[in-house]
Amino acid sequence: MVTLKLVTKMTKADLVAKISDKLGIEKGDVQATVETFMEEVKTSLESGDNVYLRGFGSFIIKTRAEKTGRNISKNTTIKIPAHNIPAFKPAKVFLEGVKSNVEVN
Repeated sequence: MVTLKLVTKMTKADLVAKISDKLGIEKGDVQATVETFMEEVKTSLESGDNVYLRGFGSFIIKTRAEKTGRNISKNTTIKIPAHNIPAFKPAKVFLEGVKSNVEVN
């Protein structure tokens, strides 16, 4: 017998609706605010600047080292160049809150 694990998620629309209900602001205004926030984080990271939000976390740029990979369909070795990736590092209080409040499945 296979048991399925229930995965809960929150989409951007869910987030906008929740903020709108909580603050009594029109969904359109909240949507614009959330979109602008995400665009500013993206623009900052693309220009090489990390974004620090005290008590929440940091959107940072991580550098991945050059490495050797394999193309298994052609059975060849390929060189994957060093590159940067965006990452999120949660603040200590945020991390502790998740650890203490979310059940391990």
